[in-house]
Amino acid sequence: MANPSRLRAAALTTTVVLLSVLLAGCGDSAKDGDVTQQKLDWKDCPAPSEAEGGGSAPSPLPNGTSWQCATMKAPLDWSKPKGDTIGIALIRAQASGPANKRIGSLVFNFGGPGGSGVTTLPAFASDYATLRTRYDLVSFDPRGVGRSAPVQCESDAQLDAYFQQDATPEDSAERADLVKRTKQFNAACEKNSKKVLPHVRTTDVARDMDLMRQVLGDAKLHYFGISYGTELGGVYAHLFPHHVGRALLDGVVDPTQNPEQGALGQAKGFQLALDNFAEDCTSKTTECPIGDTAQDVKNRIAKLLNDLEKKPIPGILPRQLTQTAATNGIAQSLYSKDFWQYLTEGLEEAYDGDGKILMLLSDSMNGREASGEYSNITAANIAINCADQKPRYAADYVQGKVPEFRAASPLFGDYLAWGMISCTDWAVPGAADHPDVSAPGSAPILVVGNTGDPATPYEGAKKMVDALGKGVAVELTYKGQGHGAYDSKNKCVQSAVNGYLLNGKIPKAGTVCS
Repeated sequence: MANPSRLRAAALTTTVVLLSVLLAGCGDSAKDGDVTQQKLDWKDCPAPSEAEGGGSAPSPLPNGTSWQCATMKAPLDWSKPKGDTIGIALIRAQASGPANKRIGSLVFNFGGPGGSGVTTLPAFASDYATLRTRYDLVSFDPRGVGRSAPVQCESDAQLDAYFQQDATPEDSAERADLVKRTKQFNAACEKNSKKVLPHVRTTDVARDMDLMRQVLGDAKLHYFGISYGTELGGVYAHLFPHHVGRALLDGVVDPTQNPEQGALGQAKGFQLALDNFAEDCTSKTTECPIGDTAQDVKNRIAKLLNDLEKKPIPGILPRQLTQTAATNGIAQSLYSKDFWQYLTEGLEEAYDGDGKILMLLSDSMNGREASGEYSNITAANIAINCADQKPRYAADYVQGKVPEFRAASPLFGDYLAWGMISCTDWAVPGAADHPDVSAPGSAPILVVGNTGDPATPYEGAKKMVDALGKGVAVELTYKGQGHGAYDSKNKCVQSAVNGYLLNGKIPKAGTVCS
């Protein structure tokens, strides 16, 4: 996706400290050993690292089960399987049901790319309590993320400036400034993370997952992938079709699109979500506080953003709410219908000159803690995408595409178009135009698409089904709002998914939940 670091949800220290951590993570050697034979040393989980987002160690589950963490050694370079290794951070909660009913481990990837699975899984564990009756719930920080040889680029202060920049240039001077700032960020990534940058491709992570399957003691990989996690799941199925167990892909990335097509699709998806938000607010029996009609809501938002371009308002002092930060905050709130109330409140306050709520939403998107520390989600996101995606887009080319993007979304079009320059000066060449997910011989894969999904538009689910190949995938449609379907708590979706993952019962192709 173009510019997903600004349009996807999930702390950095100084550059010197981060570089030392990264190199330490890459220094182990497995020349004399076979990583498939390693034994994981599970222990109580520590507090998340700054790169994972900080905070407290995960609390025990309601039945008292403690979260356990371990580090798996994986080759830094999979073409040299007995060379230097890196540590892949894992987390698990053991199955709650009888041992004779246990299926194995269910491995989660929550997307990004760049999100820490070690911190995300405990946060959403209550949603997966039913699945834990027969599975150990397992997640991980993919290579380049969190505790797993994290990609590091800029300091916290530099990131504050990075996210305050004008991401939608309107003249040659602003364009030159955006290009310069992007080059500076990319150069910092190369300087501080040069050793790991060539080895964070999705194919590398898929190979890590197959090693994980073996180390966890499973004959097949049982998998729950969300958002970018669906792309990772598809790539895994392509590389290891005969190792696929029960696999769910939810909030599905279109694997047939190049970065430009993906960015344009996101522009349409976020515009649809904004349209739905505006309709919802103005259709209620109580008065909508941010507009009289859906079009009025969108017009007022457009005016706010135009005004912020000229004059930012106070945000979380000393930072101001800029047009870029406000757009980012609005996008974050469209990931879930549960966030729409915060968007309404944030817009109300912004119209009165207070940008705190929209800035909080923007900070959440960017991985910024109240302390001012950043997780490494942005650095990892850009590194993984740039390693995966072959196309590189020059500023002049993007400028010519802006009208098409603006037609797709008056609000998000410019923003997503200019995100395409993120990889232009990247140190590592991209692997391909789009991922290969063809998986002949794979076990059945359940693919769930959400008609109101802003980040991974619904059409991508059908494209994934087709790309996986005839007889591999079954599509289920959820007529809902927000990103993904299972975590919406829709009973129809959860019943179908649980029936498949727990009992192997595939829903009928074309099933629709609403």
